[in-house]
Amino acid sequence: MAREIGFFELNTGARIPSVAIGTSQAALNVIGDAVAAAVKVFSHSCVAKTCNSIDKSKRLGTDIDTAKAYGNEKEIGIALKKLFEAGTVKREDLWITSKLWCTNHAPEDVPEALERTLKDLQLDHVDLYLIHWPVSMKKGAMGYDQPENLTQPDIINTWRAMEKLYDSGKARAIGVSNFSTKKLGDVLEVARVTPAVNQVECHPSWQQPKLHAFCKAKGVHLSGYSPLGSPGRASLKSEVLKNPVLNMVAEKLGKSPAQIALRWGLQMGHSVLPKTVTEARMKENFDIFDWSIPDDLFEQLSKIEQARLVKGTPFVHQTYGAYRTVEELWDGEI
Repeated sequence: MAREIGFFELNTGARIPSVAIGTSQAALNVIGDAVAAAVKVFSHSCVAKTCNSIDKSKRLGTDIDTAKAYGNEKEIGIALKKLFEAGTVKREDLWITSKLWCTNHAPEDVPEALERTLKDLQLDHVDLYLIHWPVSMKKGAMGYDQPENLTQPDIINTWRAMEKLYDSGKARAIGVSNFSTKKLGDVLEVARVTPAVNQVECHPSWQQPKLHAFCKAKGVHLSGYSPLGSPGRASLKSEVLKNPVLNMVAEKLGKSPAQIALRWGLQMGHSVLPKTVTEARMKENFDIFDWSIPDDLFEQLSKIEQARLVKGTPFVHQTYGAYRTVEELWDGEI
């Protein structure tokens, strides 16, 4: 019988849903409907019914992943308020993740950044707050196309400010995003509060075995963004869902390539954050709990040629910032 894998337990004891709704690049005029659809689809999913019937003290909720950089927190906040007022969902039935942007790394700016996020989301806390990138920029800088805005990051002091947010209860868990094994290790060496999550690119065409093993050994949950390779993002030229091995497995199991990619992530031991605003696609993405990929086919997926899609090139410059090459940004994990 297939394991549902509806959640993963963090080092805080909280249960993070195994499948989230990613909101990056979602159009502002549809994000509200997408949030409402996500709540509806999750509440009717088999995993929600099963997990919440087992342990009502640790309810599993809809996971909405956002960030200040996505520019949609106000719209999500409006949508959440409507759902609360209609009685459709309660705050404890949601898992909300947001992220600290690169312009707010100064320790004194970190709490202010979270306060703005909470105001926009119309919430008193987030379930998870992440340092979005190991990159810092001048306060107030806009966009990615001005390298002179890049500055020298001080991740350790930024992390200490994040720990205070955890102490306050306004961020129920804290973590990082886009951190290499080395950069995560640097934080772990000095952390009073261990990062709960490292959210990174992860899919069958970029499996990150070294980082996976390190996170597992250190009790840090790996969460995979772009689990489908961001097929709607033309600039990445993603071919993840077209991979012949992935499609062979999908055909044998009678599933879509997207479902295989998502189920692969769960069986690897990490949560996944597919991006979609359509209810039908959400239903497909959540239909991955009552079946599994057999060991022989799972092994075939490990043979897929590897290539990182998100390289972080806007954060690399010969003069400005901390990183002169993409290899430096990722400490060779490229």
